Amino acid sequence: MSVCHITTDLDHPRSGAVATFLGKAKAIQAVTSRQARLIFALDATASREPTWEHARALHGELFNAASAPTPLAVQLCHYQGQGHFQHSDWLTQPAALLDQLSNVTCLAGTTQIHRVLKHALQSGTTSHPVRALVFVGDACEEGPEALYELAGQCAIRTIPIFVFHEGQDPAAKTVFRQLAHISQGAYAPFDVNCADELRALLGAVSRFAVGGVRALRASNSEKDQLFLAQLPNKP
Repeated sequence: MSVCHITTDLDHPRSGAVATFLGKAKAIQAVTSRQARLIFALDATASREPTWEHARALHGELFNAASAPTPLAVQLCHYQGQGHFQHSDWLTQPAALLDQLSNVTCLAGTTQIHRVLKHALQSGTTSHPVRALVFVGDACEEGPEALYELAGQCAIRTIPIFVFHEGQDPAAKTVFRQLAHISQGAYAPFDVNCADELRALLGAVSRFAVGGVRALRASNSEKDQLFLAQLPNKP
């Protein structure tokens, strides 16, 4: 009776194809472990509909403005209508973000900023922390104290909130400034008529998400310095 000898390849040099595959897998894993992650949350209620189409095009500038050796992964979140809240996968290409945005329409409903903050707190892991939360909105219809408590938790988890405020609602401005301050983030107006300025501000946020305060300090951009002036002093 013949004996079938089963051999393994563990002690032999890997084939070129296998070695190449394993090398690429390790490279992908290394990049993913360094990947800066940022949540981009939008108010898509009816009050934003008049400027939505223009604003949607500018939102995609978040990726284009990023210039760093490691990729920036963004998760798009939005709320609309009565209790509808949705988020995308982690996206690393501008086209993918714009595809997601193209499916978002404004629907009448109340704000759900608390869900945005809770989602940000639940999304990070030890190996893949969320570096920052960007929120674009024009109103706040929720009790501020509960939001401030969540912003405090964001500060503890090192998730600064960068608030872009569209419109002139004074009550929303007060709340948004406090959310940014408590979380150790920053506040800025969101004016769709100032596209170049908005691109510069989004670029500052993306550079912060990738390189932190040091990246802003190393930049000569006026908008980077504007955000840096609002952030607490960190190494």
